[in-house]
Amino acid sequence: MDFSDSDELAQFRSGLRKWLRDNVITPEPDEPHAQFLQRWHRVLYAGGWVGLSWPAEYGGRGLSNTYDVVLNEEIGALGAPDAPRIGYMGRAFLQWGTEEQRRRYLPGLLSGDDFWCQGFSEPDAGSDLANLSTRAEPTGSGYRISGQKVWTSYAEYADLAILLARTGEPGGRHKGVSAFVVPMSADGVSVRPIMAATGESEFCEMFFDDVEVPEENRIGAEGDGWPIAMMTVAYERGAADVGYLSKFGAALGELRTLLGDRLHSDAAVRRTVADLEVRYRVLSQHVRRRLTERDLADTVPGPEMSVDKLLMTDVDQALHRAAVDLLGADVLLTPARPGEEPDDRSAWLRRYVYARAASIYGGSEQIQLGIIAQRVLGLPR
Repeated sequence: MDFSDSDELAQFRSGLRKWLRDNVITPEPDEPHAQFLQRWHRVLYAGGWVGLSWPAEYGGRGLSNTYDVVLNEEIGALGAPDAPRIGYMGRAFLQWGTEEQRRRYLPGLLSGDDFWCQGFSEPDAGSDLANLSTRAEPTGSGYRISGQKVWTSYAEYADLAILLARTGEPGGRHKGVSAFVVPMSADGVSVRPIMAATGESEFCEMFFDDVEVPEENRIGAEGDGWPIAMMTVAYERGAADVGYLSKFGAALGELRTLLGDRLHSDAAVRRTVADLEVRYRVLSQHVRRRLTERDLADTVPGPEMSVDKLLMTDVDQALHRAAVDLLGADVLLTPARPGEEPDDRSAWLRRYVYARAASIYGGSEQIQLGIIAQRVLGLPR
């Protein structure tokens, strides 16, 4: 398969590259990372670079999925902030939402005016998502939701959540799960940030105490929650769909800069960085090939996305472990950004600690291997 750019794609890449050089923003002092990412999202949207592969009738540009890969590659090459991580939530509405829901929710999701979070995992239902116990009881005009979610990214800043709750019998596993849109400002919703080992509180617990939602906030039919969740997490495991290609590309560029002359004078350093480059390029080319095949077949992602997740984990952990080994204490203990006070948890050290969780979040490594074995390769349980 030929992965070189077509003339049209090359022109797109050139225009994007020039725009990025002129428009990349940096965080304001003390600006929370979630709010900085939302501000960057709005800048990208104003430039016409968000929703590239979304249908034009819902605010996208109707391009092939390959354009999302190019966006990620160029953002990473320049060291710009990550691409917006909205694709996997938008696909839930594009595939399962009513026309009214698409018109109501997709514009704000696409533009960055509405900040969304995803309420799937629970204290006893992380990788075993089918074990969820949050309930949505019918009220006649809608549902009353009660339960708890955990490990929800940036919930304290979110305006809206896509929430999974059980509408069928308790313990029904895959059956009787439904998906809902829940306003985070609704009565009975409370959020508690979780302080992580990185010193940051990206993740949160969410509590729902008799939260009332109207019936029109249900996505799909009652009981459609499991296939909606599986499609959503499949997109969430895609490196382009969640902006991880841009994240890794930017980190590699930064690492090369910090290593400086050592890249030329130290053969061991060159070999390590070359190994990281190969891992990153394998992931990037794999994603491009898979998205091209998906475009040709006009299909949504399936269990094969677990391969993406494993490759992402490999790149993430190898990259940040190598950075810790190569940069040493002097660089690790420097300020994360100009103007910051020295800190014993610098940007690279925090990234390294965060990367250790890559084999857990989004479905653990063991879960991904099981999916590949059973649902891709057809091996027995």
